[in-house]
Amino acid sequence: MKIDPITTQPVISTERFNLRPLRLSDKGLIEMHGSDKRVAMNTRSIPHPLPPGATDAFVARAMSPARTEDVWAMDGTDHGGPEVMGVISLAQMDRNQSEVGYWVAPAYWNSGVASAAVSALVAANPLSCRTMFAAVFQDNPASARVLTNCGFEYLGDAETFSVARGAKVATWTYSRKLD
Repeated sequence: MKIDPITTQPVISTERFNLRPLRLSDKGLIEMHGSDKRVAMNTRSIPHPLPPGATDAFVARAMSPARTEDVWAMDGTDHGGPEVMGVISLAQMDRNQSEVGYWVAPAYWNSGVASAAVSALVAANPLSCRTMFAAVFQDNPASARVLTNCGFEYLGDAETFSVARGAKVATWTYSRKLD
């Protein structure tokens, strides 16, 4: 008999909210925010319009023991805020590296929520990585500022496909050494 270890995600606290693993009760707020065209258009993977079942599948993947990335909700309930202000993820890459991805509900844009979430994730370094990467669309300079404010350095230009836009989008890629 083979027993696989269960990998759990830590809860990461900030002054304004906690980063905690997703749970089934998050589906409604994730769907509400994820179906907002402004959110979807700034991500690679959220389609717009959001098809039925997409949020269920996302939450199921995030909660699966066989997941390929760890996903946290930006949960403000301990600090008088909403359960889901946004989502941040960390995908394991080879050579002890990981990739950060995030989106924030429009009500919290330009409020420091994204910077606090990225800073907390970097400080916690839950995958014990030596380097974290992130890429943002070039028409979203606010996300680029989040990364530079958190100590990420510009690496170069690239492009990636956006499901919501149905097209390739120019990106800026950033990295942060954690050693």
